[in-house]
Amino acid sequence: MSNSEAIKKRIAVAGKRTPADTVIKNADILNVFTGEMMDGDIAIVDGYIAGIGSYDGMEEIDASGKTVVPGFIDGHVHIESTMLTPREFSKLSLQHGVTTVITDPHEIANVAGAEGIQFFLNDAEDLPMDIFINLPSSVPATMFENNGATLDAKDLQPFLAHSNVLGLAEVMDFSSVKNGEKQIINKIAMVQANGGVIDGHAAGVDKEDLNVYMAAGIRTDHESVSSQEGKARLDLGMYLMVREGTVAKDLEALLPIITAQNSRRCMFVTDDILLDDLVEQGSIDHIVRLAMEKGLDPAIAIQMASLNAAECFGLRHIGAVASGYQADFLLLDDLQSVSIHQVYKGGKCVVDKGEINKASFSEVRSIQSTMASLPAFHTKKLTENDLELPLKSTDCNIIEIMPNSIVTKHLKESVHVENGLFVASAKTDHLKVAVIERHKGTGNVGIGIVKGFRLQKGAIATSVAHDSHNIVVVGVSDKEMLRAVDEVLKTNGGLVVVDGKEVLASLSLPVGGLMSNTTYEDTYKTLQKMNAATSKLGASESFNLFLTLSFLTLPVIPELKLTDQGLFHFDSFSLIDIEI
Repeated sequence: MSNSEAIKKRIAVAGKRTPADTVIKNADILNVFTGEMMDGDIAIVDGYIAGIGSYDGMEEIDASGKTVVPGFIDGHVHIESTMLTPREFSKLSLQHGVTTVITDPHEIANVAGAEGIQFFLNDAEDLPMDIFINLPSSVPATMFENNGATLDAKDLQPFLAHSNVLGLAEVMDFSSVKNGEKQIINKIAMVQANGGVIDGHAAGVDKEDLNVYMAAGIRTDHESVSSQEGKARLDLGMYLMVREGTVAKDLEALLPIITAQNSRRCMFVTDDILLDDLVEQGSIDHIVRLAMEKGLDPAIAIQMASLNAAECFGLRHIGAVASGYQADFLLLDDLQSVSIHQVYKGGKCVVDKGEINKASFSEVRSIQSTMASLPAFHTKKLTENDLELPLKSTDCNIIEIMPNSIVTKHLKESVHVENGLFVASAKTDHLKVAVIERHKGTGNVGIGIVKGFRLQKGAIATSVAHDSHNIVVVGVSDKEMLRAVDEVLKTNGGLVVVDGKEVLASLSLPVGGLMSNTTYEDTYKTLQKMNAATSKLGASESFNLFLTLSFLTLPVIPELKLTDQGLFHFDSFSLIDIEI
């Protein structure tokens, strides 16, 4: 059917000359344009809403006692952080009412370049969920680390023709934008010329410097961690992305500045969320629920979870329950608790009472064929000598983690040294952390000292290490760290917990070293075993060790981080010595 024919058919249903395919009757509808509740039947034809009023349809669904709200939209998420492929991610997210996401695949792009982006686009095809992509802007993220690929404007340009590509993802290298460096400016200019949206990443950027982003045409930011930072972004006309993920939880800090006057420039995002949180707490539904519990008006909360994100990204066909909009909506048993009865995508019920409609995923795909384009690990064989940290002084620069935050602190403390080598100490919580380059076989091993993990024994390692995704390991002894790294390589990427010579638990992530090739249910079961294993090492259960570890390698976040090239200082944007 041509677009003109589809419009004519929709008009005929709206004008009651033709019956609708489906009519949702007797529901209370939340109008996200006005914030009011309204009555009326919802007439659906060919996956779109044709009208709200009094309608007859070939199928009629009684929604008495239910509240209808638009399908939720996650305005910024890294699907790889769930350790699921896009297809498995969609099965789980739909159960939480998320019918659309805007994702930045810069994790897989940093591993596999253009082939990684294409893998995402292919795996997201023909799903009962819209997965839109913003092209990674910073591959690599910085020059102070080794990753798997480099993506220039010319490498990204062919993807702009894809209907699911919206624009340019979070521009993380603020200094390059401020200095007008050619590579990033070319990407921004190319996307602007194509009418795309450009996301920001303004971690630690003050109000005056935000003007640099605005002048460049960057209009969003998800890195506000305080009311002052959030207000600064709204004052200058940016969209404020209110983030509540697994590590970065900013909702409570930002809620006080959201008002009826500025809320239309606010939306909810998860950014990075682990699978266990997605299963146990939810996605955007969890953030909406939490926001309302903390006093946010339900109409504003739902609006932030739907229409605001749609308008920000130019998705004029979604975000509201209204005539002419795609029929993406939820039937809620209760608005305040966001109790989801059914989820509709394109007018079809894809989730009913928590059960996914398997017919919506009827096509059987083999992930092995698409995995073939992703690169293997290229890491030199390590010995304990590679993990040694020689020191002439006991006074060192130390990374201090902050529980449930991706920001770290820069400590200066005295550490234990024997025979000129650093020795980890569970007593002082000075542990060794190492980043092993895995893309090019350089043999690089960056070594640092970290405080805050509170491991009493053992080691944990992962190939999920933002954003270059080398292997990162933390432990009490070099032997255990080496054992953990060997196991990561043995499983072609993944998460590992080691105690002595024993591997307590292991989760294989063979899809680029980032994602599982099994179902979300099986991956979740294994992840539960991983979490139980970390507690046997004496670790705190108040924060997620693996996600915290995976962000220790992200140099574009304050204050100290570690790459395969060494210890990185955010404020000076340079590598520094471990010894003071």
